[in-house]
Amino acid sequence: MITDYLPVAFFDVPILNSIVYLLGELVIIVLVLWILLSLLIGILIALSIRKKKMYFPMLLRPVLALTEGTVKLVCMMFRVDPTELMEFLIKIDNQMNYSAFAKVPVERRAVFIPLCLRSAKCPARLSPDVGISCVSCGKCQLGDAIPILKEAGYMTFIIPGSTFIKRLVKKYRPQAMIGVGCLMEVKEGLELGRRISMTTIGVVTKTDGCVETTMDYDVLMKAASIGLDKELKMPVNND
Repeated sequence: MITDYLPVAFFDVPILNSIVYLLGELVIIVLVLWILLSLLIGILIALSIRKKKMYFPMLLRPVLALTEGTVKLVCMMFRVDPTELMEFLIKIDNQMNYSAFAKVPVERRAVFIPLCLRSAKCPARLSPDVGISCVSCGKCQLGDAIPILKEAGYMTFIIPGSTFIKRLVKKYRPQAMIGVGCLMEVKEGLELGRRISMTTIGVVTKTDGCVETTMDYDVLMKAASIGLDKELKMPVNND
């Protein structure tokens, strides 16, 4: 061992001892601050979820990026449901991205919709270039929503998975996107947006699954209306 060859006096140098002692103190201080910060953020999140009001979102997101694992443990201590926590984190990301999304011209925005929202009897075909090409057959609400989005200027794609998102982003190069999906898919989409430096808004479906899932299309239209002069709306269903 190296210490076998070092003189005993080496370990008795006052300056060295002071440095080691100082480093030890700094490590303890950083650890305590980390725990206190995680506790604070965990409490804010739990309070926000319980009161249905977002407290200090500008503080929450950047700190969560550093302490997310510890904060999740704190939230578990406060019995915050994991689903509620994930929904809250998505809301934080959406709120943080709102202003930047509004500044992107609509023709440079894309909407990615999962194919599970279409009818099981959908006659549309899958294309490697655009995903599912909706034919507005009337068997699901996508036939109403997609023409509205396209008329507003959005690049709109119905896709089978995240691999398609990466391919289409590379091909069409949007500057911002709206990702529709279940909680996990939206979370992954927001993370993908951060990795590729693209402003992303997430819209969560009402139900999960692989076939004929459902969503609140008014929520999608509200997200798509960000920064537009005219609010997009679904047609009124008179049935």
